[in-house]
Amino acid sequence: MTRGARVSGVAVLGSTGSIGTTALRVLDRQSARFRVAALTAFNNAELLRQQVDRFHPSFVGIVENGVDPGSTWRVGVNCLVEAARREDVDIVLNAVVGAAGLEATLVALEHGKRVALANKETLVMAGQLVAEASASGGGEIVPVDSEHSAILQCISGRPGVEVRRVILTASGGPFREWDANEVAEATVADALRHPTWQMGRKITVDSATLANKALEVIEAHFLFGLSYDRIEVVVHPQSVVHSFVEFVDGSVLAQLGVPSMELPVLYALTHPDRIPDSGVPPFDPVAQSPLTFEPVRTESFPALQLGVAAGRTGGAAPAVFNAANEEAVGLFLAGRIRFGDIPVAIAGALDALGAMPSHDRPSILAADAAARRFVRGFFKC
Repeated sequence: MTRGARVSGVAVLGSTGSIGTTALRVLDRQSARFRVAALTAFNNAELLRQQVDRFHPSFVGIVENGVDPGSTWRVGVNCLVEAARREDVDIVLNAVVGAAGLEATLVALEHGKRVALANKETLVMAGQLVAEASASGGGEIVPVDSEHSAILQCISGRPGVEVRRVILTASGGPFREWDANEVAEATVADALRHPTWQMGRKITVDSATLANKALEVIEAHFLFGLSYDRIEVVVHPQSVVHSFVEFVDGSVLAQLGVPSMELPVLYALTHPDRIPDSGVPPFDPVAQSPLTFEPVRTESFPALQLGVAAGRTGGAAPAVFNAANEEAVGLFLAGRIRFGDIPVAIAGALDALGAMPSHDRPSILAADAAARRFVRGFFKC
């Protein structure tokens, strides 16, 4: 950084989650370039207090009620939007899980900010609305997901017409070698035992069903302007190759790295520049070998095809897919439904509600709410 360069203010939304805590480790190492201007969390007030003591942000918010009334923290879901629109915030790192992150992303883009996006549900639910908010306000999205960060790094500076297709890699999750009947009966403990990544409970279950990869396919469609026919998924158990980009001349570029979210977080903050000290150890190709690739066993993981089909359908279908999946995963984690019930609920919600209106924020939120009600009613919960 050149002498006298301005320090960028960063709001970390979802600071007590997996990506949020990773982002704060990155920001702690890069304090000469970035200042933590705002922190928000959904819960875990004790960890949030520790983060506040370390970074001294000018704004703190928590969605969970029950915070000490004497606190200066903002309480309630509106704290996400408040943080995103602050004048001392240049970059909004949205690490909120689920649909709750949508409004903050839209507001940040409308205020001309960079959104370092780990909340893929934003684009899945309302990709067109996000594009319109970015165009009207001058904001930009830079992806944090390792797969989309990899694609961005491979195509950065190249026109989209040169790209033939992209290939997203999936670890295969804990059930990669299980047959379909075993997968359907998996327990919560089984589903949370991810072989390569340490993540929050919801996204870990999404990785086990491969619903997460469906969300990433839809996200790639909106981020890079690619048709669904040009986005593929391959299983790569080692999680070292994060994505491939094939160009029209047949050349293929891939971005590799040890399984760590610190590099894509840092790149989302600094894109298109690269700076040292990402926190990622040097890459050792011998230690990381062998690298293997397998086709997706779609019969064992129907959520992937359901999500991609919803993306192709467009309209409210992606929002319905996302909401039905969120609700079903919550019921599974609470021990109220089977693992195999998750895609069944998603399919039912898409059949019933996939054609709902989707032309504006209220209609998208109505489709989201309807899908959640459908899933609860489906299981009589």
